Amino acid sequence: MSKSAIDAKGLTKEYSNGRGCRNVTITVGKGEAVGFLGPNGAGKSTFVKMLVGLIHPTAGEATLMSAPIGTLEAKRQIGYLPELYRYQEWLTGDEVVRLHGRLCGLDKQVIDKRVPELLHMVGVGQRGKDRVKHYSKGMQQRLGLACALVNDPAVIFLDEPSSAMDPVGRMHVRNILEELKQQGKTIFLNSHLLEDVEVLCDRMALLNNGQVLRHGRVVEVLQKRVCWRFKVGGFSPFLLSWLMDTTGLSFGVITDGKAEGGFTGETGIDDTVWLEAELESEEQVGWINTLLIGQGMTLYEVTKVRERLEEWFMEAVAGLNHRGEQE
Repeated sequence: MSKSAIDAKGLTKEYSNGRGCRNVTITVGKGEAVGFLGPNGAGKSTFVKMLVGLIHPTAGEATLMSAPIGTLEAKRQIGYLPELYRYQEWLTGDEVVRLHGRLCGLDKQVIDKRVPELLHMVGVGQRGKDRVKHYSKGMQQRLGLACALVNDPAVIFLDEPSSAMDPVGRMHVRNILEELKQQGKTIFLNSHLLEDVEVLCDRMALLNNGQVLRHGRVVEVLQKRVCWRFKVGGFSPFLLSWLMDTTGLSFGVITDGKAEGGFTGETGIDDTVWLEAELESEEQVGWINTLLIGQGMTLYEVTKVRERLEEWFMEAVAGLNHRGEQE
């Protein structure tokens, strides 16, 4: 039996306006969480709609849990929360989830047990008795997550699952997804909330203009660059040159949260600054600590700073043309 939950080879959807996606090849293992990233208009939602069987590919092929996409066997395995979710406003939240359960072919006994549990889990709770027309956008998104999970799917596709929620709601959804991942569910996450991808996902792929630019394991991307910051008092400009000459390393002075390669500003002998350097080991950190203290500087704090996913994303798309919403 295949170990892949999603296996797409050369999947392509071409539109007359040039949008869509082209030759996307990606494999997602069972139980993995994958973040699918990209600017607006990159083709992320098009790719997901092909996988869940809403649109037919122009070329290529893909399977879900070893079943060809678009088949009933594949659809039985998935849950899907679209970016543009709409539910019958004249129904209650409870009735909407029950309807989705019936559409999935669930027995009434299963529905009666599962629906209250899901409404509680996603934070709808007793509001399940209210009609959808009285729900906020964030509450409707919670309801949509319950609908996506009603059939206890093996593979869960989520397109911006917490975009309408406040920070508390986003944290709640992230906790739910982490729990689902622990249960062995496969999660395919489209999100502009890069912090969620960074925390939740094992791997990620970056799409631009319908094509995959980069892909890899999240931990490898974020370990690519490990910087250390040193908060020191008693700093003066000549000490920066001395430190770089002595260590052979490049140091920057943090100004407004950013590191500059050299120091050109005016400062007094009592100034407190952050110095930043890319280091290979903690032994180097200890050596630099000793050097700073030996030169009479006060060492207040030492911090390891890993590259954030947002920085990786901005570097990857910098200077590239991409299809924005305005086009």
